[in-house]
Amino acid sequence: MVRRVAVIGAGVSGLVSTKCCLDEGLEPTCFERSEDIGGVWHYTDSTDSRRVSVYQSVITNTSKEMSCFSDFPYPEDFPSYLHHSLVLEYFRMYAQHFDLLQHIRFKTTVLSVRKHPDFATSGQWEVVTEIGGVQELHIFDAVMVCTGHYQEPYFPLASFPGINNRFKGQYLHSQEYKDVEAFRGKRVLVVGIGNTGGDLAVELSRVAAKVYLSARSSTWVFSRVSYHGFPFDMVHTTRFNHFLEWLLPSALMKRIKFRKFNSWFNHENYGLASIKSSNFKIIVNDELPFCLLSGTIVLKPKVKEFTESSAVFEDGTNEDNIDVVLFATGYIFTFPFLEESVRSLFDDNRSLYKRIFPPQLEKPTLAIIGLVQLTGSVMVGSEMQARWVTGIFAGWNKLPPTSTMMADVLKKKPPVKRHPSETENLKISFISYIDEIASCTGIKPSVLRLLLTDPQLALAIFFGPCTPYQYRLVGRGKWSGARDAILTQWQRTLKPLRTRVVDDFSNSSSSWHWLCLLALPVALTAGFLLSKYPRTGWS
Repeated sequence: MVRRVAVIGAGVSGLVSTKCCLDEGLEPTCFERSEDIGGVWHYTDSTDSRRVSVYQSVITNTSKEMSCFSDFPYPEDFPSYLHHSLVLEYFRMYAQHFDLLQHIRFKTTVLSVRKHPDFATSGQWEVVTEIGGVQELHIFDAVMVCTGHYQEPYFPLASFPGINNRFKGQYLHSQEYKDVEAFRGKRVLVVGIGNTGGDLAVELSRVAAKVYLSARSSTWVFSRVSYHGFPFDMVHTTRFNHFLEWLLPSALMKRIKFRKFNSWFNHENYGLASIKSSNFKIIVNDELPFCLLSGTIVLKPKVKEFTESSAVFEDGTNEDNIDVVLFATGYIFTFPFLEESVRSLFDDNRSLYKRIFPPQLEKPTLAIIGLVQLTGSVMVGSEMQARWVTGIFAGWNKLPPTSTMMADVLKKKPPVKRHPSETENLKISFISYIDEIASCTGIKPSVLRLLLTDPQLALAIFFGPCTPYQYRLVGRGKWSGARDAILTQWQRTLKPLRTRVVDDFSNSSSSWHWLCLLALPVALTAGFLLSKYPRTGWS
């Protein structure tokens, strides 16, 4: 029987794991090596290589309604897309509201996590921590590793001949980047066009003499702002769209998505991607197209090699007088505190059952929380994982046999190991994954049942954004405020914009009611099909 749980890390995953432990009557102890909560969202100007944090200008890529904890909405006056300081403020509110701080030991480093000698029968772990130079041994019934996937910078210098023996300029990883001042007036090459690479290139273009952005794969770019000015994820991450993806051929859905991306600007004209692209990534960036159009950023192909002051690219072109090379090449995860026999069980999150459990362990008392990469908010994914895991620890839920878990892992793990910088391609469908874990936990809402009992709510769930509150309507952890949170989510989205009202919006409400009536037969059909032929496969 699990009672005492070690939670490693007090970032997003650690906070929600601690809270879920308390919800299940468990006794969590959260170990955080820094002096505060927040993880990567706690900005610091320190360049300590052991500490990864956001840079000064970071704004969230997912909107507040789509990335909050399911029983704790963001304040309505917070903007839809948040500066990192507001995200940290929200975490403080969450920790205070649920009285989490008393369970966190700050400035405490976890040195090792090893199986207890009788692990095969007890499932217990020996955890060694250090604080102020003093080591302490603890025995825990279970461990939740909540250190995330921003752990160790991926710095592939060997793939760039000349960078560390010929190039005379400066080079650094984006983990060391804090603000623009050190780059003012310089010629900068950014290597990597993920979300970070795109953001940094745009920011540097305002002060640098010139910015070059090197991309090794096709990239589709979309804006945070979608139809009628609403947040992109609220408009597009819906059960209705998910149903269409399930219903229509994948090739057709891909063409529809590409056309949608190209409706903003033609990506082929900008050298970013074409509709024939097979290997591609999708990033969020509101300003990159204009920077390319205005010439403040120049897009380049993959770097072939470096000379003393130049970068030579695969197409044979070169750019001279490069002062700084900024590698936005992502991160790799490492768990140095885990004993080797455990760490060797998984080489990435696809080796874990449901991206959480090492399936070969004799006892399911080790969970990796927040390592999953979704097309939506990882905060929501972490909370869903934590709810399921703590239910298993508490004994009211169970995992299938090891053979079943291993078969599931092998089915979903591709045979070819991906390049660490291609993690965008490893992202899995937000709704598919969250629904699957919710089904395991018994908290997935039934649209079909709601259509019979609460049609207004059912239509909001099916056609509206798939917000986290949906997973507090039924089952264990049901929240009485979930229905109201869903029906008022658009008001909270608009609230911070209503600083100057220019018209009467009363007609929009009646239009919505007419839309709901017209949509009713569609929702009934879709609900029936999805209940009869559930889509549970994700990769």
